[in-house]
Amino acid sequence: MCAHIAVAEDNRKQAELLRRYLEREHHSVSIVDNGRDAVALVREVSPDLLVLDLMLPLVDGLEVCRAVRLESDIPVLMLTARNTENDLLLGLEVGADDYMTKPYSPRELVARVRTLLRRSRMSEATRSAPTRVGALEIDALRHRVTLHGDVVQLTPGEFKLLEALAAEPGRVFTRAQLLERTHGFDQFITARAIDVHIRNLRTKLEPNPSDPIYLHTVFGVGYTLAIEPKHVDAT
Repeated sequence: MCAHIAVAEDNRKQAELLRRYLEREHHSVSIVDNGRDAVALVREVSPDLLVLDLMLPLVDGLEVCRAVRLESDIPVLMLTARNTENDLLLGLEVGADDYMTKPYSPRELVARVRTLLRRSRMSEATRSAPTRVGALEIDALRHRVTLHGDVVQLTPGEFKLLEALAAEPGRVFTRAQLLERTHGFDQFITARAIDVHIRNLRTKLEPNPSDPIYLHTVFGVGYTLAIEPKHVDAT
């Protein structure tokens, strides 16, 4: 599974260590040491995955991730010295796919990269015809969501969650089941990540997020995507 990996890390020794480990896996590696160059690199070379340090000079990792997500759905693995749950959730909110705290094992990072690449490629290979739920259309093949014909910009995490729900409209998924379908068995991703993604999806998709017509909460169980949402005027 050879890939082009972009590494945004301002610690030169750490960056070179990552390069050695990733190249042992036969990946090609491009390194930048600040956030501004990270955004430019993604635009110029379209890497298969971005390893992104949170604390970068010029533009921090969160802003880099926000900028990348406006233009690309490549997997993003965020690195940080912070280890609170709020930091994790903030990283997921701006579009990171995975999150590792420093210090970390380079071997574990390589394993995470391998998992993210495999998940990304499997998702591309298994996408099928669009799913329609009312005015909402989820096109997995094109990685696109439209509402009343207008494209809705989603982060990869939000898209994967909506795609999982749309695979079986009307089915109630527990948070654990949704975590398995979107992040695999990753001990570092908590059930709160699902709640964050649902909240963000409702903000983007629902006419009134506090009274959703598409994404319903089944209290004490989890979430479901309505089979036949009640009609709401698009205006």
